Amino acid sequence: MRAWYPHVGRVPTVRECDVLVIGSGAGGSTVALDLATAGRRVTVIEEGPRVTTADLAAATAAENMRLLYRQGGLTPVFGRPTIAYGEGRCVGGTTVVNGGLLWDPPEALLNRWAAVSGIGGYRAADLAPHLRLIAERLRAGRQRPEGGNRDSVLLSAGADRLGWRWESANRAVRGCLHRNRCTTGCTTGAKQSMALTYLPRAEALGAEIVPDTRALRIRHDGRDVHEVLTVDGGGRRTSLRPRAVFLAAGPIGTPALLQRSGIHPALAGRALALHVNLRTVARFDEPVDATDGTIFTTQVQEFTDRGTLVMPSNLTPGSLAAALAGHAPDLVERILGRIDRAAVYTTQVRLRGTARVRSTPLGGVLLRHAMTAEDHHALRRAFGDTARLLLAAGAVELVAPVAAAPPLYTAADVEDFCARVRPDDWQLVSVHGMASCRMGLPDRGGVCDELGRPHGYRNLYVSDAGVLPGVTGISPQGTIMAFAHEIAARFVGT
Repeated sequence: MRAWYPHVGRVPTVRECDVLVIGSGAGGSTVALDLATAGRRVTVIEEGPRVTTADLAAATAAENMRLLYRQGGLTPVFGRPTIAYGEGRCVGGTTVVNGGLLWDPPEALLNRWAAVSGIGGYRAADLAPHLRLIAERLRAGRQRPEGGNRDSVLLSAGADRLGWRWESANRAVRGCLHRNRCTTGCTTGAKQSMALTYLPRAEALGAEIVPDTRALRIRHDGRDVHEVLTVDGGGRRTSLRPRAVFLAAGPIGTPALLQRSGIHPALAGRALALHVNLRTVARFDEPVDATDGTIFTTQVQEFTDRGTLVMPSNLTPGSLAAALAGHAPDLVERILGRIDRAAVYTTQVRLRGTARVRSTPLGGVLLRHAMTAEDHHALRRAFGDTARLLLAAGAVELVAPVAAAPPLYTAADVEDFCARVRPDDWQLVSVHGMASCRMGLPDRGGVCDELGRPHGYRNLYVSDAGVLPGVTGISPQGTIMAFAHEIAARFVGT
């Protein structure tokens, strides 16, 4: 069991601590601030580095991509097709590299989760005070298209022509300067990530943030955690002896650590839920200048009942080239040559099939999904709707997220493409995983109880996206934070 540890011959330094939080993303930072506010001595360990806004501004987007994302943003989820999964690995977690979207979970979704999981206390009325607090602290508000964002304006105009519903993006930003670097770290400090908001507040109350430190294994007796073994970037090992542990290593890292530690290894990570993204390149006859602006200011929500959302994406020469990967060189050169008239749009689709997380002997993870025939149908339908929307917005050429697929110019082209595309043809990306250690009664497949504790444990809690009872269908940051606030409140009240 110990052979895979780095520097296994070294005797670890032993250190006592009160509350240990593993991971500093949306869930971990929320718990850290709440518990520090309650007077607990909090230690937060984060596997990735700590970077400042000045550090982000001094580096290129490509350099930040390699620094801030796990595996440079290309963790594979094997299956048909293989999905590229991206998540943050830095102080502040994915909130440093996401779009800052902050949506409240729909009341109907929370009611459905309560019915399916058998656990109450996380309905709209319960989470409403937390959601108000989150919005206030993160200065969330509707984003306006000042400073460019022509790609968003065109999208909303297309939706209006079709009579489809769209919303201005509700984002956690303050004084956005539209530098177009959302997904590789905001270079102005406008995006209110955990690194700029919750964590500094927690530190001011005495919390300790320890970057570049990975949790290797949790030692326990089947009821209580006694030790967490960690290693830092220099190979120095530490044995932390906490009174309570909040596990917030993300929807992949959390179940992998539970498996390595022998905590519900058959259940943790068994059913990782995913949103996947289709990236469609659109060419217009007019200048769009999508390299200027922010990630997006408009989101089309006509199909939220199906778990489908459409929005622009950050556009850079590199991201455009990646979206065109596998297509004919002359097509790539032509669109890159007129990048001012190109835009990339993301269609987010909620999958019904799940993925499995497996910890490997050397401390890595293996991810494998089982996309269903129903999912393939949903992808075809979502792409067809997106193409119709973009044609209505004035696009004269579309490039589908399928390698070597011919360009599409008309509704008939789109219909023919959707009839021919196969499940393993899609080029899919995911940045939203959840429910890998879902809250629920044991006989309903739940891994954690109503306090966020893995069933049978008394001082171990899960407070990240993994504890959500299901897939949100919307950007999950607000939901993750609201659940984490409630979990922390219940811990303080016990």
